[in-house]
Amino acid sequence: MRNRNGWQRVVVEGAAILKGMAVTLRHLFRPPVTVQYPEQRPQIAGRFKGRHWLTLYADGTERCVGCELCVIVCPSQAIYVKAAENTPEHRVSRGERYAEEFQINMLRCIFCGFCEEACPTGAIVLGRDFELADYRREALIYTKSMLQEPYPGASGRDPNREV
Repeated sequence: MRNRNGWQRVVVEGAAILKGMAVTLRHLFRPPVTVQYPEQRPQIAGRFKGRHWLTLYADGTERCVGCELCVIVCPSQAIYVKAAENTPEHRVSRGERYAEEFQINMLRCIFCGFCEEACPTGAIVLGRDFELADYRREALIYTKSMLQEPYPGASGRDPNREV
């Protein structure tokens, strides 16, 4: 670094300050881009990954067969699945097994979408909902009843689609 005398240093640092102020002044007279959020909904990109849904077939049976591939592929270890066997009297899904317990810890989830890609039956889908805040940690551990669609197709996914 070169040694500068007092006046040279003042000129160089003054020029740097003026350059920074020019950026500020340039943006000062532009219209603001504030979105009045809940009244105005923000534009969401088409590939946005939001709230998880456990989808159903058109006949109301669960798509999840309890294979636990989503658990294996989740980099943040946010998913817990406890599988159980289907019986002839109690058929929950079309496979041999079903997810008796299914939990996603939304505090750990990084919304990468790996669980959606790994699912062989298309049971888990990341929707477009993004308002997931809460005041209690327990409320952000989503259980099977919280994740499951209220009716086939509620998540936006076609219930007749195979995968």
